[in-house]
Formats: sequence, C-alpha cells, structure tokens
Amino acid sequence: MDIERLLERLPSYYTVADKMLVERAYRVAAKVHEGQKRASGEPYVTHCLAVAEILVELRMPPAVVAAGLLHDTVEDTDLTLDDIRRDFGDEVASLVDGVTKLVSLPRVSRADGVSPADAHDVDTESSLREWQRKRALTNESLRKTFLAMSKDIRVVIIKLADRLHNMRTLASLPPGKQRRIARQTLDIFAPLANRLGIWQIKWELEDLAFRYVDPEAYKEIARKLAERRTEREREMERVIARIREVLSQAGIRAQISGRPKHIYSIYRKMQRKGVPFEALSDIRGVRVIVDDVPTCYTVLGVVHTHWKPIPGEFDDYIANPKDNSYQSLHTAVVFEDGKVLEIQIRTQEMHRKAEYGIAAHWRYKEGDGVIDEEFERKVNWLRQLMEWQQDVSDASEFLDGMKTDVFNDRIYVFTPRGDILDLPAGATPIDFAYHIHTEIGHRCRGAKVNGKLVPLSYKLKTGDQVEILTARRGGPSRDWLNPHLGLVKTQRARAKIRQWFKKQAREQNLAHGKAVLEREFKRLGLESVDLENLAHYFNYRTVEDFYVGVGCGDVSLTRIVNRLAEVEKESQKPLLPTRPRETKVEGGDEVTIMGLKGMLIHMAKCCHPTPGDPIVGYITRGRGAVIHRQDCPNILRVQEKGRLVQVSWGVPSHAYAVPVRVRAYDREGLMKDITAVIADEGVSIEDVSVKVSDRTGQATVDLVLSVRDIAHLSRVLNRLANLPNVLDASRQRAG
Repeated sequence: MDIERLLERLPSYYTVADKMLVERAYRVAAKVHEGQKRASGEPYVTHCLAVAEILVELRMPPAVVAAGLLHDTVEDTDLTLDDIRRDFGDEVASLVDGVTKLVSLPRVSRADGVSPADAHDVDTESSLREWQRKRALTNESLRKTFLAMSKDIRVVIIKLADRLHNMRTLASLPPGKQRRIARQTLDIFAPLANRLGIWQIKWELEDLAFRYVDPEAYKEIARKLAERRTEREREMERVIARIREVLSQAGIRAQISGRPKHIYSIYRKMQRKGVPFEALSDIRGVRVIVDDVPTCYTVLGVVHTHWKPIPGEFDDYIANPKDNSYQSLHTAVVFEDGKVLEIQIRTQEMHRKAEYGIAAHWRYKEGDGVIDEEFERKVNWLRQLMEWQQDVSDASEFLDGMKTDVFNDRIYVFTPRGDILDLPAGATPIDFAYHIHTEIGHRCRGAKVNGKLVPLSYKLKTGDQVEILTARRGGPSRDWLNPHLGLVKTQRARAKIRQWFKKQAREQNLAHGKAVLEREFKRLGLESVDLENLAHYFNYRTVEDFYVGVGCGDVSLTRIVNRLAEVEKESQKPLLPTRPRETKVEGGDEVTIMGLKGMLIHMAKCCHPTPGDPIVGYITRGRGAVIHRQDCPNILRVQEKGRLVQVSWGVPSHAYAVPVRVRAYDREGLMKDITAVIADEGVSIEDVSVKVSDRTGQATVDLVLSVRDIAHLSRVLNRLANLPNVLDASRQRAG
C-alpha cells in the first residue's frame, strides 16, 4: 500500500482540495513516523495507510481519512495536537485527539478490582503493578474514545479501522498479547461494530479474534469448511440458478448471491444449539436484493410457495428494524435437495446500510453536508444509552457499563399504557423503573409482568408488559448494588442508585458502611483485616472516609473482597485454612468430579481434552469416569444423560477446605438448589450434613467446600444466601 494507490481509491466526489488534504496528512505522518517499525518489521506508516484505506472503503469524508493517517502521531511522535490544529484545522485535530491513547493515568483510574488471576503472564509483584498500570491505562483510553464517540461518531469509526488492521497483523505479536487483544476485540470492538451496524467490520473482527482466542476450534471449523468448499460452491451455483429461474418466471428482477458463513458465527451456532459441526444443517444461505420494499414481500411469497418454510425461522426486520437500523427479511426453507436454506431478502439501500451501518450516512453523500433525520435519531439513541457515564468515574466500571448497556442485545417491553421501552437483554424490573423515571426507580418495591407478580430479579423478555409497584416514599435498597443478587443489570440504574446514597448524610453512610463491612467480615470469618491498607488502596485518606465510600456505594463489597484475595496472594498468608484432597488423573493432570471421590479417571481418546477445555465426565461400567470435551460428538450423541457428571480441571493448587453453614426454612428441593449453586461455581463438597428442627421447621446445612480464595468464598455465600427460604449462609469457625 502506498499513497498513490490510496489517492486512486478516493471517492470520485472528492475535490482537488480534499485530495491535497489527504496527501498532506500522509506526508506529515511519513515524516514524523520515519524510522519507526511495527512488530512485523514494516515501516510504521504502512499501518497509517492501511487504516486510511479502510476508511476510504467506508467512503468517509476527507477529514476522517486525514485523521486516520495521523491517528498515532500525537501518541508515538513529537507532533502535538496544536501542530495538527495549526496545519489541518480543528476538525482533524478533534478526531485525532478522540482516538489518541492516554500516556499518564488520572488518579481516579487505579486498577481497582483487577484480579491477578487474570494476568497470566504476571509472576512478580513489580510486573503485577506494571500490568495493572497498563490495564488501567487501556481502560481509561477506551473510556476516552467512547466519550468522544458520543460527541462525534466518526471517532469510533477511526478506532474500528485501527483495530481491524491491528487484528489483520496480530500474528507478529507474542502469544500472550495476541490473546489479550483478541479477547478485548471480541468483548468490545466487534459488539461496537455490531451496535453501529457495520457488519462488514463486525464479521471480520470476530473471525480474526476467534482465531487467537480459541485456535483449535477455529482451525477445526475452517478445516471442515475447506473440505467441502468445491462441492458446496457447485451446490450453491445450482441453488442460485434455481431461485433465479423461479423469480424470473414470476417477473421479478433480483440480484442473487451466496451469503458467506463466518467461522465465529458457525461456532456460536454450535454452542447455542449444543451440536457438532456435522449436525448443522443451515450453514448455507443466499441473499436476494431487489428494487423496492413491496418486491421484498413478493419474493417472500414466491419463495414460500415453492419451498416449505421452517416454522419459527421467519423474521421481518423491515417492519421491525433491529436497534442498529438493520432491515431485511429472514426466512429458512427446506430446499429441493431436502436441506435447509437460509434466505435474506432486502433492497439495495437496506444492503448498503447492512454492510456499512452508521458509516453509510457518509457513503455516496458526495460532500453535500446534509444531516438526515435517521442519522440524527441513531446518534441520539447512542447518546441516550450512554447518559449514565457522567456519574461514573472509574474506567473499569465504565467499560462494564458499555458492555451491558450499549453492546448487549436489546429487548423491547411495554408500559401499562402500551409505550415501548428499549432495554439491554437481561434487564430487570428495577432497570425498567429507572428507565421510566429516577423517582419511580427509587420507590420501586415490586413489579407485575403480564399481570402477575414477579421477583425484582426477574429477567424481562421482549413483549413483556411491565407494571412497577411503588411506595409513597423511601429510597433504593443497598442490596440492589450487590452484583451477585442480579437485581440490577444496567449501569444507568446503578449510577442513579449510587447518586441517591451519596446524597444521604455522612454520618448515616459512615455507620452503614461500617456495619456492612463488619457483617461481611464476620460472614467470611475474617478477624483481622488491615482497614488502613484497604482505605489507602481505594484512595481514601482515613478509614472513616472509606466507611463513607462503602456506605454510599462508591466501593462495592465485591471489589473489597477481590482486593483481600490479591493481598492474600501477594503476602502468601492464606485467609483460608487446610487444602482439600485432589483426584489424580493418569499422566499427572488433575480433574475433580463434583460430589465423587476416589474414582478411576481416563482421558477420552476421541477428543483428547486438554487443561482449559470445557469438559464433562461419562460414568462407564467398570472403567470409572471418562473425561470428554463438552463439544465432543460422542458426548452429544449420548442417550443416557444420567451417566454424565459435572467435572472440572482439578482443584487449583491454592484451594482450601472451608466449613460453611446454611440456615433455611425447610422446603422441597432445598438441597437440590444448594448443590446446583455449588456445582455451578465449580466447587467440590468435601463433607455435608443436614439437620431439620421439627419444632421450628428450620434446616441447618453444614458443608465443607473447596474454594480458591476469599473472593470465591464470598461469591458462593452470596449466591447461597439469595436462594428462596435461605436465612443466611456464612463461614463457620473451627471448634
């Protein structure tokens, strides 16, 4: 890629002045990046050219292409924003500033709550601190970009182009860095491209990232696709020719093409349906593009007349567009060869928006500068999704909010008056209440969904009609901020709840914060906690200020317990005693079978599970348990499901046996629910006893659980305490 080729690809409506701006930006970038190399050994300016080329493919305006060429200059060279503003104007300078990473860390952005367990390459205390610093800088830089996005959407399109080229060239980096960047891409950048409707970038980011996140699964699917490529291409040619013939007979002109199936989407479908690749019957599809909307429905009628439609596989995204403005008709039919065929039907304009999403606003605009209403609606919708950001100062918390409130799939629910509200998938009645009005959220005490009372932890679904039951006065409960209870999903609601508690009197927050901490430490069986060290870590001058921060919700119990787990690891002084026994596997690997001990274990030779793979156990007759990958075809075909047992990759070397007591009112299914929570958390039960009082009807369940650390114990106790009829769950002291 060179500047001449880039200039040749510029849209025809670029003026001479536009082309000169782009060329001038390249000259500056080439000069200031001179001598700098990428990890691949290529001159650094090749990355700038590649980012600009992606922006040109999206038909972005000249200022955006120029900013793409200059996007790393302020961060990596001596060039300043003032230099760019002087030479290229405010617009280009603002765009470059929006995508420029931070080089120093604001005080509010410490790596709070970062677990060293996530830092696979960290082996010393100094490298841990450096890793935490870099992690916090990354989070703060992403926060800065997203906030800039709310002012100018073009900032994030440059960021997506930058990430796309980085993913295309990721092979040059060390394996650990490859995995971290790929995971971040799957978690943040691919969902962001989806939210903006830029499917062209979304699909490529997902496949590139999946290749490094799970290379074995990627290679396996790619190999199976390649094995049948020639046969599948011939098959698709016959399918397309037949559909063209049928539509031609109906007098319909259409562009028909095969629709590529992406490796990550195939993997997601395998996971969602719980089937191996061979069992997927719908990995082929065609796209039909016609002139107008009425013809879309005519084509649908012709298709359903000639081939049998599959019930439940029709979606009308023309009448009901997706929240990212995507429009199309989706259907699936049983074709003449007896196999499933997916068909998308759309107009040329819908296809353009599907490929380029919000970037299509600039495509073919020919520089007329007119802002259309649909674009304004889209940008306003994004801004509304992010309106909670002003109440969040922590960068990690901000990114968590982006994942839940912005990147998640959406649901559509109704108010009692029939108004439609758009909420993230997994939202609860409390989220709904705060979405309507802050005061309704504060005074929410219950909810009815479709006329029936539901718990406040109920997960709303599309089509639900929700009625909030309120008190005359009062405020939110502090339990709503406990992430383990699942009462609040959206960052928007969390921010408003925290604001309410911040307005309470300092003395009240101090007393409550102190009581909350004492109760939690007692529940976890912790006697001596260095509160001054904790206060300093969370940037509070005194322990009293720390209590106030806990009381008003600024510091969650989860972050405090995670910090205690970090201190435990750093000091190598365990807060939990005695290690549990472990089950050994042939070859030295360690596997734990939930609820069973001493059983002979073999690794399956059909799927060769390795540590880290999701696994399941199969109880044989006379040979003990055989460990398979969860996606092993042999396991998926098992008829006797009762012989499958939950297993995990051993008890970690730093796991500990902890006595726990659960007090509850006895009911049918109580022990089943308790053991289900324990199994779901990957915990082994070392011992269990149950006593039920005939007089009070109370059950006392004493357990010995193998947990990894104090944070793991806290999460298990929280989930147990949240079960119906459970009064409390706490750690018991020896003796």
